[in-house]
Formats: sequence, C-alpha cells, structure tokens
Amino acid sequence: MTTASRILCSSLQDRIMSAEQAAALVPSGVNVGMSGFTGSGYPKAVPAALAGLIAEAHQEGRKFRIGVWTGASTAPELDGALAKAEGVEMRLPYQSDPVCRQRINAGEMEYLDIHLSHVAQFVWFGFLGKLDIALVEVAGILEDGRLIPASSVGNNKTWLEQADKVILEVNSWHNPALEGMHDIYYGTSLPPHRKPIPLVRPQDRIGEPYLRCDPSKVIAVVETHSPDRNSPFSPPDENSRRIADNILDFLQHEVKKGRLPKELLPLQSGVGNIANAVMAGLNDGPFENLEAYTEVLQDGMLDMIRSGKLSFASATAFSLSDAGLREFNSNIDLYRDKILLRPQEISNHPEVIRRLGVIAMNGMIEADIYGNVNSTHVMGTSIMNGIGGSGDFARNAYLSIFMTPSQAKNGKISCIVPMASHIDHTEHDVQILVTEQGLADLRGLSPNQRAKVIIENCAHPDFRPALMDYHKRSFDSSFGRHTPHMLGEALSWHQHYLAGGSMHF
Repeated sequence: MTTASRILCSSLQDRIMSAEQAAALVPSGVNVGMSGFTGSGYPKAVPAALAGLIAEAHQEGRKFRIGVWTGASTAPELDGALAKAEGVEMRLPYQSDPVCRQRINAGEMEYLDIHLSHVAQFVWFGFLGKLDIALVEVAGILEDGRLIPASSVGNNKTWLEQADKVILEVNSWHNPALEGMHDIYYGTSLPPHRKPIPLVRPQDRIGEPYLRCDPSKVIAVVETHSPDRNSPFSPPDENSRRIADNILDFLQHEVKKGRLPKELLPLQSGVGNIANAVMAGLNDGPFENLEAYTEVLQDGMLDMIRSGKLSFASATAFSLSDAGLREFNSNIDLYRDKILLRPQEISNHPEVIRRLGVIAMNGMIEADIYGNVNSTHVMGTSIMNGIGGSGDFARNAYLSIFMTPSQAKNGKISCIVPMASHIDHTEHDVQILVTEQGLADLRGLSPNQRAKVIIENCAHPDFRPALMDYHKRSFDSSFGRHTPHMLGEALSWHQHYLAGGSMHF
C-alpha cells in the first residue's frame, strides 16, 4: 500500500474530515477506548483537538470530561493534552505522563491501575461500564473496511468490537511494510464457552493480519502524518551492566544445572535502560537461537534479531528510539519475518505465558527484605506509572526476575527496605531479585532465609548493616517470628531516608 492510497474503502470516503470536526463528535461523559501502547500507535490529532474543545467548555463554565481507556501509556498529544485540559474523569489501565501523574496524585483525576491482561476481558464482562467510542490509529484501511494495524495493537480489537462508534486516524507516517506483521486472534469467547488459545510457540500465527471493523460504525476518518513518541535510551551505565551481568551469570548457572535448555526459554523484558542493558548482555553472551514472548519490543531486541541471537519476537507494540526506528525501517524486510504484534490480551495472557515457560524480567521501585516488590508507588501513596503487564508475567513465568539499582536519590534511599511501602507483587510471585550488588535466588526459601539472602546479596553496603539490624531486632521482639516486623519502625524507614537521616535507628 502506498502513502497516497491509505483509505481504500469507498463507503468511508464521505466520512473523511479534520481532527477538529471529529473531536466535535465526542460528547462529555463518554468512555473512549484509544489506541496506543508505550508511545506507539496512539491517535495524534483528535485527542489534541478534543483537549482544545474541553478547555473552551471549561472557560465557558461547562463541565467536560471523558473516560480514557488505552492499551498502556501514550504521549503528550494524548495523555498530556487531555490531562492539562482537566478533561479526564477516569484513566485506565497505565500511564506515564507527568501531567497525568500530577493530576492523579493531586486527587483531580481518577485512575484505575489494573493488570494489562485484564482490560479487554473486563470490558467484555461489562465490569468497567459502557465503551461508547473507539478512537484508533491505523496504518491503512482496505477496500472491505478491514484495518491495517499500526505500530501497536494493544486493546484495539476490543475497542473496535465493543464501541458503538468508531473514529479512525489513518497515519501515513507508518511504514506500509508493517502490513502483515500483525496476528489478530478472534477466537476468544466468554466463560463458560472459552476454548484453549492454540499458541505453543512465540512464532505461531493463530489469527489474521488485520483488524476487523464494521464500516457502518465509523463516524469519522482523519488523515494524519505524525511520528510516534520514540523512547530515547541512554547507553548502559555501570550499574545497568552489572545488573545484566548478574542475570547472565544466573541464566548460565541454570543451564548448567539442567533447569533451563541451552537456548533458554522465551524472554519477556520490561521497558527501560536496564532492560536494554540486559538485552545487550544477551546479545554478547553465549546463548543462541533465543526467542521472545513479551509486551514491548525495544532497541535491544532489534539488535539481537540483527545479530542472529534472537530468532523470533512476539509482542504487542514497539518502543524504539530514533536510532532504533531508523534501523527498523531500513531493514524492515529482515524484521518482518521475525516479529509478530498481537493484541495485549494474547501477549499478556497468563495461560499462554505459563505454557511457554517465559523468563520474565521486570523493573521495580523497591523490594523489602522478604521479597515483596513495589513497582508503582513512591512513599506508598504517590503513583508513578502503574503495574502494567509485570504482574501478568511475574505470577505465571517460569522464572520471575525483578531488578533495580540498590539505591536511589544519589545514595540517600535504599531500594531494599524493611517493608515495601506498597506491594504490587507479593513474595509468592517473586523468585529472583537483582541489583548491581548481586542476585538473590529466593526459590525454596522461608521468609527469614529470604531476608538474609536479599540483604547480603542485593542491598548496598551503606544500608546493609541497618537492614541486618532491623531484621535481628524484629526477630527478637516481633509478635510472630515467621515474617517478623516492627511495624512502626518499618513504615517510618521511607520518611526517615527522604529526610536525610542516618542509616541506623
């Protein structure tokens, strides 16, 4: 499909309009399912135009707010613009925009932070209320109304099926060679009629390359030519390299012990510089013929595909830097046979993750001495981004790995704490903790055994004595000694370090 022929469905030609005209079709009070996942494939024009209309309404004294549902995080043109205009009543399921975050933490915007695998099925179950409008970016529209997905799939299948009305942004910026790189599965059904998903390898195609869309539901088509929000990545720093080295050493140990095959098991990696450092380490490491079953495909996985280390990658979205995007477009013929993008209800499906035996590697804000992990909150009350898909993978993975530098705020704060200020992943779902200091293998250990291993292997030396002292005094004085705590002291730890106090109570 050429740039000049992105809208081939004749019945939709009379619905082509400006972003401002399309935005005027969105009334206050509706729930809008928008495309987008980690800055890829989100609508660029209509949300910004809608934010302008909302701001005008508020200036005139009229309340105008909508519910915004997406796949994951988007970009300033969507989350930022609508949040700045105070136009979002409820946001779900994941965000990373600073203005959006500020509104949520100020109590000015409701935010539902849920597992990404739950979103589509919750909509189908009716748990979240009515989805009124789908606002979806696509790379093109075929003659029969089927849609060529863009650089992310996310929840778009569900939005298009469940919404009463559809607004399409057709973005000619997307490489037309994306056509065919998607696998949209239409075999899901509701309980009690669910059937097994027939996916046993990351490279299995179980669906079709296009999104289905009833043309009669389409109320507007907007033509755009705007880039995704690409994600800059810094070169791996020393801490990131040491974390990656610790993980690679562990994986090699597991292969030697016979607990992993020599080509490992399908990899899942969260987003960020540490995740890219791990991919760089794997690219330079001894493992061959690797596969990935993940949410997001970053630069590091492109490097591994190009080198031949990674034979195939299944995801739901790209999250590339400018350099990564240039590389992808320059060599798209290489990548198109080694990458599939799927709906996130499949990329994050717990049963599929468990069947494939995924090795899950995700970041965290902090972990406590018993292995409980906080991925989402600062000081237990202030949301950063959200849980995303980390819980989908952690609970169901063959190996559940969480990683972080051992300290933050220039050494003022330990990322290993007596008690996590907020818990997203309980000790029951966390098998491996990794910092630049070392790796704690928690499998088969009791809480007190875990505490010893975590403090000795993962805590920074500056904080290790205070943590060891806390655990000893807790064991001596706690009501119970299975998971001993001194609750008041544990909860004051966070405030103590933010205030710049000493490392010993």
